[in-house]
Order: sequence, then structure tokens, then C-alpha cells
Amino acid sequence: MADKHVDEISGVETTGHEWDGIRELNNPMPRWWVYTFYATIIWSIGYMVVYPAVPLLTDATKGVIGYSSRAELSAELADAKTAQAGNLEKIAASSLDQIIADPQLHQFAVAAGASAFKGNCAPGPGSGAAGSAGFPHLNDDDRLWGGKPEEIYQTVAHGIRYTGDDDTRVSEMPSFAEILQPEEIKQTAAYVVSLTGTPSDAALVEPGKALFEANCASCHGADAKGNREFGAPDLADALWLNGDSEQAIVAQMKAPKHGVMPAWLPRLGDTTVKQLAVFVHSLGGGE
Repeated sequence: MADKHVDEISGVETTGHEWDGIRELNNPMPRWWVYTFYATIIWSIGYMVVYPAVPLLTDATKGVIGYSSRAELSAELADAKTAQAGNLEKIAASSLDQIIADPQLHQFAVAAGASAFKGNCAPGPGSGAAGSAGFPHLNDDDRLWGGKPEEIYQTVAHGIRYTGDDDTRVSEMPSFAEILQPEEIKQTAAYVVSLTGTPSDAALVEPGKALFEANCASCHGADAKGNREFGAPDLADALWLNGDSEQAIVAQMKAPKHGVMPAWLPRLGDTTVKQLAVFVHSLGGGE
């Protein structure tokens, strides 16, 4: 057997492996590392015996203690449903005012309503209820149909312009392209913009105000602050559903956009709709 090569600098034997003139020193691993490695092997064998671990053709070994993560999850879910059942029964039997007045029940309803909102309503106002073009911002106190709990419940339960529910909220803005001349629509838009901003032509504001009073005040009010009975928005604030520019207002006057919200009561049931109403009420307004 040939003599083993010894590194001249370190005085340590090499393994005999060489690559491009580089040799590997034959340094043994520290004993503590070796013992730790052996311990992990023993531990893994014990784990395979105690817990489900080895996959078979159609199943897996069960382990001597019969542990199942699915069974554990099922038990946790069953416990959670049992804990929730009492609160759900209270919500079903309570009015919205009673739910809000009870701190524990209110907290539960807000949390459950938030979950229901994200699962059913987020595609419109967004998961954070911040709204988007054509969808309302629910984190403020601007409510087309009212911000009291029972008013929010009515909207959520029966929807808006939803043909499948006789109690749905209904409002429609007429097309002023058939009522006013293009210049008159432009003047009216300039007046509306002047309520919260600066119109492109200040000379259009005064005639626009007269046109507004004659054609729009019956729904939006003489002060343009809206009318919740009709679902007419407040035009004297900085919150807009379909854009706040003169061009957007002109477009809305000529060809109004009428969004549709489904009735959630038949789909989700009274208890969940209550939770949704309490959650939305908690976002803003505080009425």
C-alpha cells in the first residue's frame, strides 16, 4: 500500500483526493458534531415510530400514538364553533342597537362582519372598504341612504336597484342630455364644481346655479347637500363616486351610471347581514 501523502505545511494526512493540484486534508469532524449527528438519526427513527411518517401506496403509517393533524384541526374548529354559537344566538335574537350597546357582542359582530365583508363585498369597495371608481368609500360618514345601523341593514339586506327584491333601494338620475342643451349641462357642471373647487370658467357658475336650482335641487337639495330619502349624493363635499372633474360631472349628467348592489339577505341570512351592518357602521359615520 502506497504511503499516504502528508501536507507539508500542516503536517496532516490528505484523503488522496486531488484536483488541479489541490489536496483535501483528512481532518476528522469534532466529536460533539458526530455525536449530535448520531442523536438526530436516533431521534428520526423514534419519530417515525411514534408519529405518522412513512408514506405507503394508499395510506401512511399511523404511529403508535395515532396522532392526526386533521383530527386536531377538526377538534379546534368544533370548539371554535361551539364558542361562537352563543354569540350568534344572541345576535340573532337582538336588535342592532342592542348588539352595539353590548361591548362583547359588538366586538364579535364587527370581527365576524369584517370576515363576511372580505368574503362577499371586497370586489366592490375593496377589502379595506376604501372604495374605487364607481364603488363607495365606506370609511367615511358620507352615506347615500343613511348611516344609522338600521339604514345600513336595509341597504345590505335588500340591495340597491336589485330587481330580485321588492324592498330594494331605488333611485335613478335622469339623462339631462334629453332635458338641457350641451352648454347648459356645462354650466351646471361648473356650478357643482364650484361648491368644492375651482371651475374652469367662473363665468359659467352663476347661470349654472340657476339651472341647478331648476333641475337638480328637487333631489340634491337647494344647498346641494343631498337627500338620503332618494339616495341623492351630497355634492357640497369632496367625496365623489364617479369622479369630481367637470368632464366627469358632464358625463354623469348626460349618461348617468346606475350601479347595482345585490340583496344579501337571501344569500347570507339575517344574522350575517346584522354583522355586516354593524361592521360597516363601525367604519365611519357613527350615526
